[in-house]
Amino acid sequence: MSCRTLSSPPQILPIGPEVVNRPLWSVMIPVYNCAHYLKETLQSVLQQQISEETMQIEVVDDASTDADVEALVAAIGKGRVKYYRQAENVGSLRNFETCLNRAQGKLLHILHGDDKVRDGYYATMQQLFKRYPDAGAAFCRFNYIDHTGADLFMQRREMREEGILEGWLQKIAERQRIQYAAITIRREVYEKLGGFYALTYGEDWEMWTRIAREYPVAYTPTVLADYRKHATSISGEKYLTGQYLQDLAQAMELIQHHLPQDQRKAILKKSRTYYAHYGIKIANQLWRRLHSRQLVQVQVTQALRLYKTPHLYYKIAQVYAKILLHTLWKTV
Repeated sequence: MSCRTLSSPPQILPIGPEVVNRPLWSVMIPVYNCAHYLKETLQSVLQQQISEETMQIEVVDDASTDADVEALVAAIGKGRVKYYRQAENVGSLRNFETCLNRAQGKLLHILHGDDKVRDGYYATMQQLFKRYPDAGAAFCRFNYIDHTGADLFMQRREMREEGILEGWLQKIAERQRIQYAAITIRREVYEKLGGFYALTYGEDWEMWTRIAREYPVAYTPTVLADYRKHATSISGEKYLTGQYLQDLAQAMELIQHHLPQDQRKAILKKSRTYYAHYGIKIANQLWRRLHSRQLVQVQVTQALRLYKTPHLYYKIAQVYAKILLHTLWKTV
């Protein structure tokens, strides 16, 4: 495993005694070649008008080449937003590690430079931690948007009222249900459990499960964050190659270690089944959008490596039937 993917959770150092008057919040914004979206991201935080004494806001740039990110941050933040640039491109996991170690607040929010929060996100999260002091993390329901900011769909509610999620370890271990933009973690949790590792897709799923093993998790069904889906993101690129399913399969194996021994096999089966079917869903979407038989074949191959059921083969047959009909129509 390369130094960019890390073989174990990196250490997140406690804040030293030399740091006095710590802010309550750290909003750490990792960026790499997403300057086109960064203005919206920063404005979504700044418009909530939280004082510098209460909230640290910092962009951590993984040596972007698409724009002068420092100048962009200065123009939008006007001194309110700090800027740190890696000396060289270190990869997303190392950049997250830098974010976590540079954060000085008690509550830590990693907000990617292409995502957004809605008005009230920070006030609501703060209240959740106040009401549920044992919670190690808190998150909200969130929305998916496209590259233009248009709504795509909304994440399903985990429960109707706010509170501590029951049976959350088993639910989050089965499949990914959270995006970075929606979740805030106590910094002390990262200090105890370490940072993100092993994967550049699915690393957050493993982390949320690791946290659920050790801490209660609070939730609000109010939609307070927007996660952006676009082709140039890490996830967007991995969807085209099918690598995302390979990474998720590896995440499933890592997650097994966070589960009670007697629940591992059943949860792994559910995960593999869910994501095998998800892979065929993506194959359908790619066919409708790009009409590439090769991209469909990649998805199908990876899905079948996860799990094989008669229903899955039926769905695969439906996809290839669409391709055949399209081919026949073109030859008429």
